[in-house]
Amino acid sequence: MIIDGLECGHFDRQSFLSLKTAGVAGVVVTCGFWEGALESLDSLGAWRDLIRENEDVATIATTPAEIEQAAADGKVAAILGYQNANLFEGRIRLVEMFAELGVRVVQLTYNNQNELAGSCYEVEDSGLARFGKEVVREMNAAGILIDCSHVGNRSTLDAIEASSKPIAVTHANADSLFPHKRNKTDDVLKALSETGGVIGCAAYRNITGDDYCASIEAWCTMVARTVEIAGIDTVAIGTDRSHNFTAPDYAWMRQGRWTRGIDYGAGSAARPGKAAPPEWFQTVEDMAVIPGGLAAVGFSQEEIDKITHKNWLRLYATTFRQAD
Repeated sequence: MIIDGLECGHFDRQSFLSLKTAGVAGVVVTCGFWEGALESLDSLGAWRDLIRENEDVATIATTPAEIEQAAADGKVAAILGYQNANLFEGRIRLVEMFAELGVRVVQLTYNNQNELAGSCYEVEDSGLARFGKEVVREMNAAGILIDCSHVGNRSTLDAIEASSKPIAVTHANADSLFPHKRNKTDDVLKALSETGGVIGCAAYRNITGDDYCASIEAWCTMVARTVEIAGIDTVAIGTDRSHNFTAPDYAWMRQGRWTRGIDYGAGSAARPGKAAPPEWFQTVEDMAVIPGGLAAVGFSQEEIDKITHKNWLRLYATTFRQAD
């Protein structure tokens, strides 16, 4: 059983079938990047339609028990999430309302600083703002997991301190293993460990590096080194895999409506377009090799279970809004 801490893109029936073949029982899906409240409601409506049309292979899960039930039923559980807090539009009461609609994971910022916190790409990380602290408290109360994957390191540490519940870095890697603005410093990983948080190790080449993408054993070696930094209870999977993305999707993801120019996101002028997938991860079905790869680099079955799904389930049980 695998739970993927974050994927994005245009999911379709084949996406669910591929995930099912790979042994993925649950995945946090990206319902939006830059969209405001109304567009985010549209996205939730589209996701409900998609699941309804494919209810034999997929379901929406809002609790750990529903993810485990999906696995038992041979279905893929979609966990609804957003990679930015724009859906709240500065309205504190919308946090609870989106939670009631099934949203369970929200990232405080995406690639730009916003009214909550600083992004990993700003020259100076402003830290968690007053409104950010209010949203953190509201997300804790409403049962939405706080994600700091694209958030600056200072703001992430502030969020960990301000939150009464553990937080997540759903899709990133250790900066000490592959230096990149999107990756997290060791002090952040240790703070996650000390507070019960989880990092989902990414398989996105731009923040993973060619060496760790070269084989499943190489990627699992990176996971093992992350465990050495943060501990076995803190490390999970967050591939950042995209489904059916094309050039306009990458442009929207990186540039949104905030610039007339070109922005490369986690890429660069040397690598401006879609990053090539890891050699071991050419298709979604290839995720099936992860448990074997973890075993090959020395993890026990108990440790493999924690990395592949149990650490996420524990965190979800602590943070998600539970069914009434």
